[in-house]
Amino acid sequence: MAVVVPSRARRILRAVVVAATLTVPVAVLAYLVRVQAGPVVDLDQSAVRVGTDLTREQPVVRALLLTWQTAFQARWVNLAVTLLCLWVWRRHGLRTRALWAFVTLMLTWGLNLVVKTGVQRARPVVDEAVAYAPGFSFPSGHAMNTAAAGLVVTALVWPLLGPRARVAVPLVAGLLVVLTGIDRVLLGVHYPSDVVAGVVLGFAVAGGSYLGYVGWSPVHPTDLPARS
Repeated sequence: MAVVVPSRARRILRAVVVAATLTVPVAVLAYLVRVQAGPVVDLDQSAVRVGTDLTREQPVVRALLLTWQTAFQARWVNLAVTLLCLWVWRRHGLRTRALWAFVTLMLTWGLNLVVKTGVQRARPVVDEAVAYAPGFSFPSGHAMNTAAAGLVVTALVWPLLGPRARVAVPLVAGLLVVLTGIDRVLLGVHYPSDVVAGVVLGFAVAGGSYLGYVGWSPVHPTDLPARS
């Protein structure tokens, strides 16, 4: 049976379509928070109020959340991924894959700042705040960066993983994204809508970038379906 491999143009077009489709709900959410839509604002404020009340009553939880906040700052996550890229490049020879991963994560980092500046949503205002964070609120930089990093790392190391690791790595990456999102709300530095937008946008950028990378890079023989 003949093997049909989509052209580079088709793969890149698919990447753009996927990224744009995932970005639409983020754009809608950004509009709703800009116009202070009642249901969204009410839900956001209620969640932050409940979350910070819980954190304030549990000093140990607060300490853990603050530690998580520091550990998952974009600078540290991206540094760790950069070192992983270097290792994958030098140890396993996956040069283009490592370069793709690094560039994608840096672009995601920069894009978050652009979107924040465009939306200009203020941080939650909380009585007896349990944590402070500078800058605008939408979308969550921690959530967006962790989501993108999780997908980038999974794609980066995928050719090196065995069957069990191909289940474990995405699960761990997903868990880290969820915990990071919870951290932002319980500390009262982000609304839930900020977190949702950050996760979706992070996946959109990294996922679309990967589909484009697959279209740009040569197809490896092992990526082709088996002949029958």
